[in-house]
Amino acid sequence: MIDAAELIDNEFLRQFELKIDNELAKIEYSLQERKIFLTKLIIPDNVKNDDFVEDFLKVVMENIQERNISVVPTSPPIAKFIRKHRRYKSMLPVGVRI
Repeated sequence: MIDAAELIDNEFLRQFELKIDNELAKIEYSLQERKIFLTKLIIPDNVKNDDFVEDFLKVVMENIQERNISVVPTSPPIAKFIRKHRRYKSMLPVGVRI
C-alpha cells in the first residue's frame, strides 16, 4: 500500500508524483475553477502492475477529495478506475458520466 505522505502535488508541472524504485509515476492534470481534469497516467514499466496503479489512483483520489474538488477523468485508465470504484463517482461534476 502506498502512503499518502509519499504523494507530491507538483503544482508547477501540474502533476501528481510518486517515487517508486527510483522511477516517477505521474498523473498529469489541469485545474480549472473547482474541477481537476486528470489527463494522463504515466507509470514506469518496471512497476506497471494493476495493484500499484490502483493504489496510486486511490491515493490521488483521496487527496483530491480532501480538497473538495470535482474530478473529470479524461484519461481512459482513470475513467475505468472510477467506473470500477463507485465511491469516487460522487466526485464527478454534475452532468459528467463515465
